[in-house]
Amino acid sequence: MSLAQGYHHPPTPRQARRRMVEWKITDGLTGYAEAVAFMEARAAEIAAGTAEECIWLLEHPPLYTAGTSARREDLTDPDRFPVFESKRGGQYTYHGPGQRVIYVMLDLNRRGRDVRRFVQLLENWVIAALAEFNVTGHIRDGRVGVWVERPEKPRTVTGAMAEDKIAAIGIRLRKWVSFHGISINVDPELEHFTGIVPCGITEYGVTSLVDLGLPVTMDDLDVALRRSFEQVFGDTD
Repeated sequence: MSLAQGYHHPPTPRQARRRMVEWKITDGLTGYAEAVAFMEARAAEIAAGTAEECIWLLEHPPLYTAGTSARREDLTDPDRFPVFESKRGGQYTYHGPGQRVIYVMLDLNRRGRDVRRFVQLLENWVIAALAEFNVTGHIRDGRVGVWVERPEKPRTVTGAMAEDKIAAIGIRLRKWVSFHGISINVDPELEHFTGIVPCGITEYGVTSLVDLGLPVTMDDLDVALRRSFEQVFGDTD
């Protein structure tokens, strides 16, 4: 496990303490229950003012999670992998090796109590990180997450260009501190997504950076995420 400080430009030591974001990277596979326990404890500490904000980068073993809007019929293979009820927003998602999970514990009390804007910032952060690999991410009305166009694939039944999902977003707030967050597909086993209807969407597929033909590693993505975080979130006084 390695720890690093987030980017900040503090004019005073007091503001430096307020703005510090801990970046936590865990190697190997982290159990889902363990991750949730850490997030809930850290979010409570942030709300109490006893801990800094935290971005946690990790990978999970193969599993499915059900958000607060999950429909049981969208779990098409319930015996395939463990299924965890999650209190985050959204529907069913898959997590597994080769997917970078980014748990985001940030204090919206000082970042503006605007949930819609916060989700937009998370989307913009993913798009900015993907842009470092010349991948253009898109946000689509009615479809949560970040999408990439696939002009080489057949068009949809409506004649629209084919698109695949490359990143999922689902958060929870407690006392205006966020937890849960983002998953970006680097090189997961895409077939594992067939056990669910990802986010309740059947007309579109799922892709990854490697599936797009890019030899991107997890470390490469981590560097891009660190670099683009300051660009998107900036200072927060």
